[in-house]
Amino acid sequence: MSQLTALILAAGKGTRMESELPKVLHTCCGKPMVSHVIEAARGAGADRVIVIAGYKSEMVHAELKDTVLYAEQTEQLGTGHAVMCAADQLGQEGETLILCGDTPLVTSDTLRKLCEAHRTAGNGVTVLSAILEDPKGYGRILRDAEGAFLKITEDKDCTEEERATREINAGMYLFDTAMLQDSLGKLTNENAQGEYYLTDTIELIKTAGGRVDAMPVSDTNEILGVNTKAQLAEAEEIMSIR
Repeated sequence: MSQLTALILAAGKGTRMESELPKVLHTCCGKPMVSHVIEAARGAGADRVIVIAGYKSEMVHAELKDTVLYAEQTEQLGTGHAVMCAADQLGQEGETLILCGDTPLVTSDTLRKLCEAHRTAGNGVTVLSAILEDPKGYGRILRDAEGAFLKITEDKDCTEEERATREINAGMYLFDTAMLQDSLGKLTNENAQGEYYLTDTIELIKTAGGRVDAMPVSDTNEILGVNTKAQLAEAEEIMSIR
């Protein structure tokens, strides 16, 4: 078994939560959201967990203490930039599982399946996806006529035809670490937002000859990202029913 490192994106302020607390520290069923994500990663076999903290990072450190490793993202320059902030700690070995600190419902079972699919196919990167009734607002997974992965296109950049695609990017990924490091070195922020997008690494890996695919989750609740107090209440309800 190769080394599996989990990188958890946890630097955001979470403005829409209307709270001074870093978003990932809001509790869901008595535990900070990020703690649920850490447990899922460990349950999937992650031997190292690196939390990328930013907004009020001292509060994140105080909560998680030395149970995890940390990287700091002092400026919010996109998801690709967040991962760059941890690049030195990643090394070149094994695989890197990238998760979001605000998706408390993701399960270790799903992450294990993602690892299995990735290893069986020999992928450079495997994207966790979901098939949604209403995919509005999400980046779409585009496939060719045979069903092979083509690319991820952001909602605002989709053509009418592409917008009808119901498979979306859940924002969680499993990368071959060496390929991830190589693609991070080529990332640019030449876009409207001036940010470094992690999704651009997927295009870079594919261009360099790496295999790319996406695996849909069986339960779409697992990818529910929490951005508001209403969404937190919804996640808590789903978790308590579980």
